[in-house]
Amino acid sequence: MSDSGKIRENLLKQARIARESAYCKYSSFAVGAALLTESGEIYTGCNIENASYSLCICAERIAFGKAVSEGHRKFRAIAIVGGSEDSETDCPPCGACRQFMAEFCNADFEIYLAEKKYLLRELLPNAFIL
Repeated sequence: MSDSGKIRENLLKQARIARESAYCKYSSFAVGAALLTESGEIYTGCNIENASYSLCICAERIAFGKAVSEGHRKFRAIAIVGGSEDSETDCPPCGACRQFMAEFCNADFEIYLAEKKYLLRELLPNAFIL
């Protein structure tokens, strides 16, 4: 397996572990994310729902928030997994998360889903910045 394949598999594994902590009592759709910094550290996040639905926080933004709050500003890749252990599905980032990623990542930032890989520029072709 190539180095990029090993990175992908490790990030997906960490995202699956993070998904186990999701608080999703309204949708029952758990999401986990694992974010790789330029320096090689991994920060994870899970979705956190709220009865006031607009206050929900996506797993991706949790991971970025943890990393940024620790001083990181450059990132290489993120893995995102959604669903349950029995029915995992590709879970591309929502529009808000895509724009959030564009704030901190270049156009070649890699986004790994359960079955697919994208570059940020493919998922957000007209970002405010990139």
